[in-house]
Amino acid sequence: MSADDEVPYRYRVRHLTRYAYGGEVVHSHQLLRLLPRPMPFQSTLQHQVIVTPLPAFRVDGFDAFGNPVSRLQIDRPHDSLCVDAQMEVEVRARPARPAAESQPWDAVVQSLHYTACPLGVDDLEVRRYRSESPYVRIKRDFSDWSAACFAPDRPVLECAEALMHKIYAEFTYAPGETLIATPLMDVLRDQRGVCQDYAHVMIACLRSQGLSARYVSGYLRTLPRDGEPSEELIGADASHAWVAVYAPPFGWVALDPTNNLRVGRDHVTLAWGRDFGDVSPLRGVILGGGEHELTVNVSVQPLPLAS
Repeated sequence: MSADDEVPYRYRVRHLTRYAYGGEVVHSHQLLRLLPRPMPFQSTLQHQVIVTPLPAFRVDGFDAFGNPVSRLQIDRPHDSLCVDAQMEVEVRARPARPAAESQPWDAVVQSLHYTACPLGVDDLEVRRYRSESPYVRIKRDFSDWSAACFAPDRPVLECAEALMHKIYAEFTYAPGETLIATPLMDVLRDQRGVCQDYAHVMIACLRSQGLSARYVSGYLRTLPRDGEPSEELIGADASHAWVAVYAPPFGWVALDPTNNLRVGRDHVTLAWGRDFGDVSPLRGVILGGGEHELTVNVSVQPLPLAS
């Protein structure tokens, strides 16, 4: 790793969500995942969430996956809701993980099989990302489509990166053509979608091969840094999604199939779970309101490099 690679990147992130309701909302409960997850290579320097109208109370804590969450209750009538999350985050380089030095994928699959032996907390944590989840089904179609990436005894990280390259090469990034409710089998058939579709397909392929993979939400750098090449990153100016695969002996390694690269200092991690349903930045229950219009704006602006 060069000296430049060791310099932390800093970002100012703003995630602005507005709901305009067709009628009056008399009561609202909201769950927010808008605080970046604390990690060895990521620190939140500043953070605030401004909610309009002002909630009657707010409780901060963690969800079942260890993600920071805020639970809000708004008990005054309102016809709009604005959640303005602003933060400054420092992201450091992740350790080099040579793909060829990861364990063979088929040996990893064997190690993930349940046995009669008691499992520790870490072992149970890995296995929770091996099974089906609401948005990710385990199907023969996914294992067949990805089979060429999984030659016998091939290192698991090489397999995962080959799968990432395949998705990037064969899928078309097509905003507006899919919804979160679009069946994943349809996404695989049409090979079109956005970052959450790319991530869900990759996770479905990995799990269908017997491996553990989790869905990661966050942000992607919007603009190039001064003096750096102006490469185009797909998925900026919105919430972004990618994948982490369990690749011993390294543990979890994050890959971005939308951009065909390993996750690094250009990514800010918010939360992770089994699929999108576990990490939605904002979701809630309202009484009243009728139809609504949703607008979301995200910006990730580089700050001067840390000294």
